[in-house]
Amino acid sequence: MPVARSARGPYAKTAKLRARAIDAGIELFGTTGYYGATLTDVADRLGMSLTGLQHHFPDKGSLLVAVLEERDRRAAAAVPGGSQVDAVESLLGMLRESQKNPGLMELQCVLSAEATSVEHPAHDYFRHRYAVLRSQGAAAFRQLADRGELAVPIEPESLTSMLIALVDGLQLQWLLDHDSVDIEAEVRTFLRTFIPTLH
Repeated sequence: MPVARSARGPYAKTAKLRARAIDAGIELFGTTGYYGATLTDVADRLGMSLTGLQHHFPDKGSLLVAVLEERDRRAAAAVPGGSQVDAVESLLGMLRESQKNPGLMELQCVLSAEATSVEHPAHDYFRHRYAVLRSQGAAAFRQLADRGELAVPIEPESLTSMLIALVDGLQLQWLLDHDSVDIEAEVRTFLRTFIPTLH
């Protein structure tokens, strides 16, 4: 048994260091953007050498990929599974949770704005992310329409685009002033206009 514990030690240490580096990347990319942060900044934040950090993340792009994967993992963990109709409450729950993690919200706002440039390493990631959000949202609104629970004759795709724009804008306002808006409450008010049965 002692042999097994010592064998796991280096792996556990590596996993812990990687997790710390990803957290540092979330904070730095979220505050200064991808271009504003360097691997040296991350290494300094961790109190280690650049060479030591590059043993785990050879370049800034590999760290960015890990940061975005971690963001997706945390977002998925915060949203319970369910039917398409449940997606509305899942969204509201995710927004509630996101206000507890301003670093991830800031990361989303900063990087998505930067990534409009086709040269940005996260450009394809965010294009895909928004495409998936539009597809999932449209499916949820379409199912609500089929159940007779959508009160206005707006195409699900258009409604989804408006909802995404609202969420992105509210998150930006909240990051600038946490007391300015309640993201979940404002989105719920907006959705009640179209889904009267929503509490």
